[in-house]
Amino acid sequence: MSLAVLFSSAPLFAAQGGALLLPDAADIARQCQQTISQAKIKIAALEKLPLAKVNAVNTLGEWNRINQDLDHFGGPAGLLSEVSPSTPVRTAADACNLKMSALISDVLQSEALYSRFKALKPKDAIDAEARADLLSNFEDRGVNLPKEKRTELAAIFNKIEKLQQDFSRNMRDNQARMSFTAAELKGVSASFLATAKKDAAGLYVLGFDYPEIDAVMGYAENEVTRERYYTGRMKIGGAANLQILKEVVELRKQIAQLTGYPSYAAFAIRNKMAATPEAVNTFLADVQARVATLEKSDIEELRQEKARFTGKADSVLKRWDVQFYEEQLKASRYQLDQKQVREQFPTEPTIAWMMNVTGTLYGVDFRPNAKLKTWHKDVRAYDVFDRTSKKYLSSFYLDLFPRDGKYKHAAAFPVRGVSTLSGQTPVSVLVTNFSREGFNQDELETLYHEFGHIMHGVLSKTRYTMQAGTSVKRDFVEAPSQMFEEWARRPEAGALFNDTCSSCKPIDPKLVAKMDDARRFGRGLKYARQGLYSAYDMALAAADAGDPQAVWQTMEGKTPLGYVAGTEFPGTFGHIVGGYAAGYYGYMWSEVLALDMLSAYGSNVMDVKQGKRYRELILENGGQRPAMELVEEFIGRKPNSDAFFQEITGQRGVPTKTAKQ
Repeated sequence: MSLAVLFSSAPLFAAQGGALLLPDAADIARQCQQTISQAKIKIAALEKLPLAKVNAVNTLGEWNRINQDLDHFGGPAGLLSEVSPSTPVRTAADACNLKMSALISDVLQSEALYSRFKALKPKDAIDAEARADLLSNFEDRGVNLPKEKRTELAAIFNKIEKLQQDFSRNMRDNQARMSFTAAELKGVSASFLATAKKDAAGLYVLGFDYPEIDAVMGYAENEVTRERYYTGRMKIGGAANLQILKEVVELRKQIAQLTGYPSYAAFAIRNKMAATPEAVNTFLADVQARVATLEKSDIEELRQEKARFTGKADSVLKRWDVQFYEEQLKASRYQLDQKQVREQFPTEPTIAWMMNVTGTLYGVDFRPNAKLKTWHKDVRAYDVFDRTSKKYLSSFYLDLFPRDGKYKHAAAFPVRGVSTLSGQTPVSVLVTNFSREGFNQDELETLYHEFGHIMHGVLSKTRYTMQAGTSVKRDFVEAPSQMFEEWARRPEAGALFNDTCSSCKPIDPKLVAKMDDARRFGRGLKYARQGLYSAYDMALAAADAGDPQAVWQTMEGKTPLGYVAGTEFPGTFGHIVGGYAAGYYGYMWSEVLALDMLSAYGSNVMDVKQGKRYRELILENGGQRPAMELVEEFIGRKPNSDAFFQEITGQRGVPTKTAKQ
């Protein structure tokens, strides 16, 4: 369990403002040990509190202060391990994170602490939810088991934490490169090649950051080039990560055995919205039934596009062909060129536009703060203020572009959580690997998606840090960010683009319409792939889980495009090594709720009245109220999956407003 999820985020005092501790490698070890030592003293005092004197102030309140002490240093340390340009800093931060994890294991197996939280009589629903969450965390770590089993379980969790770090490091620090001639990269944009590195022989040297992946897989006309690059990308985790995943799967089986559950899936899902593996598998089966025919139809259309492009009527579509021929089909059928999209959405004006849209919708202002120290020259910081009261609320940082040693994907890091009890203000960090040459359609939606996570963090107003922002059930956490993707493609939001950048060309409604039409193609392939990832995750969490690579080869081999010989996708699948184990299904589960919540906005996503309701009900409450309760209150009814399945089939249009006004 990550520090950010369990101890949420905070300081040796109630931190305010956006400044973060950014120690060098030498200071990390000293400050880490000091933070842990001070926390142990406070924990020991809480363990000795007479049961008869337990109340919300001296238990939940004190626990909140301990959280703040730990995460004042631990939050930035967790971030630096993924983004610092300094290898010694990343290494020192990793070591500190392991020590913090070991402390967590010890604390959550404390019978004395558990008995005090169990004795607590909550004063209201928020305290009741916090108490229930805490007791669940203790029980997850085996507090009720015999001592010898507790010790064994703690060792397993600590070992998994170390393996997760190793897996992530192998991906983050991977220096694999591939070389290509100019002829092999025919079709790739000249602007991209102009900035690409070359070796002494004049060959282009490419790694596997997202701008490079998009350039090669989307535009390289040479099929051999795409095949080489695809296979190389699917092996960047290497044999080391395959072995790590295999070990993690076996350790999770031991967790289930020690805690008395039939499988790790049963252990992990019982406290999520889905509640049981059976509910998850039923959901995934329903999705698969809806997409099976669509997937085959998409593949045949792309095969025909390949036949047209190559002049070979008997062409067979391969996995490394999919992205390339999707772009070809979008160009021929919808006259959509992603180069035009990048020109329409230049990087800096688009970021400013997104902030204008968000600020208008939620009634907040974002002010750059150049005084805040950052970990790299490309990183910029912003303070968030309420537009009406002018009160400072929070801060966030943007770390947008790729570099060596940096986290390879897109994520929002909740570095410090809010606490209205102590007056602590939140800080979140957006980490992505975007191109500097403007946003294509996928990147634009990713930008809005991840900024949705950021808003969930920095607009949160929870009493306790452990329930702040994105500290919600794993199968709900993606819903606010998935919903916010809609703002990247709706004309009401696009109308604000020129307000942000008067010198930019206005958003072309015809281009936006083409983007929306093109987005609807490939739904079968997309959701079939998400279903495969989710089913694979569940298979590895089953009682009879086999070797991860062998299981993957079998499962992918049964799909219409089959398994690509020599690839090792499981060694790159960081989600299921980390926090999404027996939880990857949550992306689609959350999307059901995300698309249903859109009904509150009807045909106008810039309805500021609904934006205010959403901010106050969903974002500000974080995890201090049950997610389903919040969703039902927001839309005024029980949610349903109609919009989700309409999205899969490409039939979802602008929703009719059905929520409370």
